[in-house]
Amino acid sequence: MTISRRALVLSAVTLPGLAACSGDSLGTDTSGTDAQGAGASDAGGGATGTFPITISHLYGETEIAAEPARIATVSWVNADTLLALDVVPVGMPLVEWGGNANSSTDWIDAKLEELGAGWDSDDAPTMYSEADGINADEIAALTPDLIIAAYSGLTQEEYDQLSGIAPTIGPLAANYTASWEDVLTAVGSATGRTEQAAELLTDLQSRLAAVGEENPAVAESTFIAGTLGLSDDTINLYVGEDTRPRFFTALGMTQAEVVTEATADAETFYLEWSAERADELVSDVFYTWAAPGDTIESFQAHPLFAQIPAVAGGGLVLTDDDHLTLSISAVNALSIPWALENFVPDVIAAAEIAQA
Repeated sequence: MTISRRALVLSAVTLPGLAACSGDSLGTDTSGTDAQGAGASDAGGGATGTFPITISHLYGETEIAAEPARIATVSWVNADTLLALDVVPVGMPLVEWGGNANSSTDWIDAKLEELGAGWDSDDAPTMYSEADGINADEIAALTPDLIIAAYSGLTQEEYDQLSGIAPTIGPLAANYTASWEDVLTAVGSATGRTEQAAELLTDLQSRLAAVGEENPAVAESTFIAGTLGLSDDTINLYVGEDTRPRFFTALGMTQAEVVTEATADAETFYLEWSAERADELVSDVFYTWAAPGDTIESFQAHPLFAQIPAVAGGGLVLTDDDHLTLSISAVNALSIPWALENFVPDVIAAAEIAQA
């Protein structure tokens, strides 16, 4: 997979100053492993949808003739979404930025254990690196009958390559801007779990909205999501269809007017902002990725960043751990509960300070 600028923005380690269907559904119920890797497993009661099913995406339509038994995924989020629907992929990418000691995530590990497919089991997914692009050879060796790249920056050429291996669900929107809701709906349809996906979507949306409903300070607060670069004095803002502003909006917050007005069009997902104009970034809460060891005081001591009202006023929220950052920068149906527990309390605290 050619790494797009959007993909680089998603990886704060690469660019720390910058920061994405149709029909009924199917299920995956296979057990055991073979020499080519684990088969997909179903712990959620099986598929209830009918086939064939057609999924629409950027590169056309993909027909899935029958319930897939071996599903491989590409890029961020897609394996997470499959697991959220109780389906274990036969193969999935290593989490090479923000991952834990297993080159995975805490939320993936917990779900695999729940489904009886932990990393020490025979039913664990095969993992492959995407550091140098799509690993077509390893994917092909797993003999998948479906490949999911619904949230990705997959190019037409890469889509054609994967489609030569198995039916492939291409990106639902360009440059990693497909929403977690749309990805969940599409994967639910593709795995015969339309009803399960709809129920999960409603539950997660309700849990996110409850943050604002139960915490008036959150609902009353405006936000800006961005990255303040202490090492190079840069400011970059996440806007539009980026996952981070969508996450804060789902909590009941409102994006600051200065950011909304500066967003050129629907295709814009980040803005470069002059640090000399820091004082113009007026909001109650400001979220930024931070390097390990950086503290709120580090930003308050910066002569330019200290002019941002939320920084000076105690409304700054940091993710100074890559794993924590990943939970919201590539938010999905599996990471949301983890982010609600481990990240959102800091947002609530910052909003309460701002509204005091």
